[in-house]
Amino acid sequence: MKELANINTLADAQNPVKTLRNLAKEFAGKIAFSTSFSLEDQVITDMIFSYQIPIRVFTLDTGRLFKETHQVLEETNKQYNQKIEVFFPESQELQTLVSNKGNYSFYDSVENRKECCFIRKVVPLNRALQGVECWITGIRGGQSNNRQSNMDVLEWDEGRGIVKAHPLFAWSLDQTEKYILDNNVPYNKLYDHGYPSIGCEPCTRAVKVGEALRAGRWWWENPTKKECGLHK
Repeated sequence: MKELANINTLADAQNPVKTLRNLAKEFAGKIAFSTSFSLEDQVITDMIFSYQIPIRVFTLDTGRLFKETHQVLEETNKQYNQKIEVFFPESQELQTLVSNKGNYSFYDSVENRKECCFIRKVVPLNRALQGVECWITGIRGGQSNNRQSNMDVLEWDEGRGIVKAHPLFAWSLDQTEKYILDNNVPYNKLYDHGYPSIGCEPCTRAVKVGEALRAGRWWWENPTKKECGLHK
């Protein structure tokens, strides 16, 4: 384990490319970036591929994604001449869940929703992170009060025993959108239709004017802290 205090100097909150390069060198061969094709994730993907930073890129296909999300995966692979690795849920676990509780059990309780997220997201993520010592994400502090208050550019994931890095943590939404437009980065077209945060189709809705960025995620639950289990 690398002591977090000893690697904090690798992070530059205002220079994500520098942060990515530093971390790629420090954790050579044991660093990975998980993308859900959010605007933030697309910024990091562009930085990794455009600057040829040696960081493995992968995504999770839950089986319930929007078609627009699949489209941006294909567009991204084509634009950068890459093949992003895709991880899927374990078929037997998913079959058991659906057989026992149906396709929409997540609407019935928080516990059921977390179970669905665990099977469709957390288990595949843990498989993807095997052997990884540094996990890169596209989290920004401004996405929610919970993230702003409880996370930083670098943190220690106690459950997985790895470093988590959020190179865009200090960026604003305006900075993120400007980068996408200035660099002609492919993005999910749902952003143009009122979806500032995009997950699985049954669990995501467009937000109304004045609502928080993540208000459209699991909108039927308590809004104070809504996460899928990937980022606790």
